Amino acid sequence: MAGKKRRVRVAHELPKTRRLAIKKALQEHESEDRPDWDRSSEWGVTRFLRKRIKPGEMRTIMLPLLDVDMGDSWPIPVTVFHGVRPGPVVTIIGGTHGDELTGPSACTNLLSSIFTGPEGALDPNTMAGTVRIVPVLNLPGYRAKSRYFPDGRDLNRAFPGKPKGNTTSRVASVVKKRLIVDSDVIIDLHSAAVGRSNMPQIRGDLSHPESNILAKAFGIEVVLDSRPPKGSLRRVANELDIAAVTYEGGGANLLDQSAVKVAVHGCLNVLRALKVIPKNPSRPRFRLNAGGSTWLRAGEGGLLDMFVSPGSVVEKGDVVATISDPGSPGLSVDIVAPEDGLMICTATNPFVTAGTPVGHFLPISKHIELLRTQINERGVLIVNGSQGDAIWREDGDEMVEIDVKGEWSGGSVDAEWNPINADETEQEEADS
Repeated sequence: MAGKKRRVRVAHELPKTRRLAIKKALQEHESEDRPDWDRSSEWGVTRFLRKRIKPGEMRTIMLPLLDVDMGDSWPIPVTVFHGVRPGPVVTIIGGTHGDELTGPSACTNLLSSIFTGPEGALDPNTMAGTVRIVPVLNLPGYRAKSRYFPDGRDLNRAFPGKPKGNTTSRVASVVKKRLIVDSDVIIDLHSAAVGRSNMPQIRGDLSHPESNILAKAFGIEVVLDSRPPKGSLRRVANELDIAAVTYEGGGANLLDQSAVKVAVHGCLNVLRALKVIPKNPSRPRFRLNAGGSTWLRAGEGGLLDMFVSPGSVVEKGDVVATISDPGSPGLSVDIVAPEDGLMICTATNPFVTAGTPVGHFLPISKHIELLRTQINERGVLIVNGSQGDAIWREDGDEMVEIDVKGEWSGGSVDAEWNPINADETEQEEADS
């Protein structure tokens, strides 16, 4: 109607119970007093699997995932950096799913001589605390180019595991005992599953105060408030009151170098925020704290042609994809953006049926102009850490915090993409 002011909406309201839970947790939170991190505290040799690592030393130790006398114990390399001063234990993990290569590549980059050599960012002689890097957690899956362990199970749905359970459950039990329980901070590096690709994003339970702080310390623009799925590494860590976040970037069975660069940058950013390594952390010009999203679905079946990529900033009415069918020449159906916003994930599988999700969309009408100030020539958001030149704000500048409120359809971020996540809905609703 002419003259009527258009109502600008960021998104649907966050459920009241969730909003209050986050607010209450942050209000009550006080950073844990850790006198053992004080520089005057005693600090000496640390041990991993009974191996000694001296202050200022870097050592790679093989961790067997199974306790067996016969057969393959699946030993994986764990590189331990033991600093010269007291500090937290930070564990960085890649390859929890064997076909997700962003984590293994990022960890391999962090272990290069550029970072670990004298005066490098991860030189243990200038480090506080202990950093452990696990490039590939699911080694048999990685070798088989599979998401799963050889028994067909998902390690990230098997925690806390059982020492006498099925194969994947036994591995989860070992990982919990050897890598989780003695960590102060865990960064779990992932990619999207087969059939889709994620823009760089951090997921964390923002009602868990230490994880909230960790998620923001990663220093990128998109933070999804996501309660950990049942059986996940992140859930068992949070239940032990360990700060843990999941990084997502790129897709399965491929290497997105931009997503890898953001992962490396984010891990270093966390270590700087924790004062584990020198220099100050960088921060983005703005941050989207998202509690829900909108799904773009195929209205018809056929072949999907995506016109946008993950991270694309789109306007209301933009055609983001078309669907056509070789059996119906000349006919096609457009999929359009319902409003201004950001594509945080897009489908890569061209075969769709009616109802198939093809895009994960954050509606950001109110602040779309701010996002447009940070896009490349293809209209894709330039994520902090993806470029050679940093784009973070100076300490004196004010960061814009954007709350994208709503609910995750199906109870979790990925419920619409993967049926295994939909099974968590009942538990998620019970927890809320």
